[in-house]
Amino acid sequence: MRVAWWVLLGVGALASPAVAAVSAVGVENEYADVIAQVGGEYVSVEAVVTDPNTDPHSFEVSPRVAAEIAGAKLVVLNGLGYDDWADRMLAAAPDAGRLVIDVQQLLGLLDDTPNPHLWYDPKTMPAVAKAVAADLSVLDPAHKAYFLANAAAFDDSLKPWLVAIAAFKARYPGVAVAVTEPVGDYLLEAVGANIATPFGLQAAIMNGTDPAPQDVSAQEALLSGGQVKVLVYNQQVTDPLTESFLSLAEQNKIPVVGVYETMPAGFHYQDWMVAEVAALSRAVGSGISTETMEK
Repeated sequence: MRVAWWVLLGVGALASPAVAAVSAVGVENEYADVIAQVGGEYVSVEAVVTDPNTDPHSFEVSPRVAAEIAGAKLVVLNGLGYDDWADRMLAAAPDAGRLVIDVQQLLGLLDDTPNPHLWYDPKTMPAVAKAVAADLSVLDPAHKAYFLANAAAFDDSLKPWLVAIAAFKARYPGVAVAVTEPVGDYLLEAVGANIATPFGLQAAIMNGTDPAPQDVSAQEALLSGGQVKVLVYNQQVTDPLTESFLSLAEQNKIPVVGVYETMPAGFHYQDWMVAEVAALSRAVGSGISTETMEK
């Protein structure tokens, strides 16, 4: 997905020269979406990882991507090793005038933080929006008030999501869930769910390593014994093991909910997060599966 914003100011004989948009890159498209919402008409944003139907871990950098990153004046990346190839691209094209927001560093997270899927944490994007507004104000100080106002509007737009989180937590306190990977774990923790799947299994599937047999057995027991109300799985990345968990959930009438590493097409960040909580509510409350997020 490519998100581009620009504006020409002036009318008729009094027309002013075109305003030069700040070139920006959000390595993951959810970050690009936030940059675009904060920067509005004064930024031109490229998203690098954009396809919700592919494994983002297999992403290969092309010359076009390298050029986009090299030419950007603002870059937002996730950190925690999730997109370390972007760090290498930045190092290969140094620019003293470029500003980089590493979300791991922004949030003060240690390198050994086990779950890199930071966008599902309700604390993440408000911090990103604030940092984007601050950096855009440095790069384009004439529009500082505009950027700050957009960041405040972005925060306000997250309220429906926060309300949905609070409502779920009140209605289904401590509900037991199983997962395949820790992709949605920050959101599950926010809604007060009890993630019953051993983290060792989640990490092994995430990292493409062989899980411990006892962890696999524990997951199978959760699903076959009806000990969980929903199975949350990484919709972008499945393998024979995760397919077996999905099959076991189906056999035992346990609904499933898909979560993503890349924002699905047609969504902005806010309504994507609202849709995920709604899907969890349908699963827990009515036994309805939502495997694919669609507008």
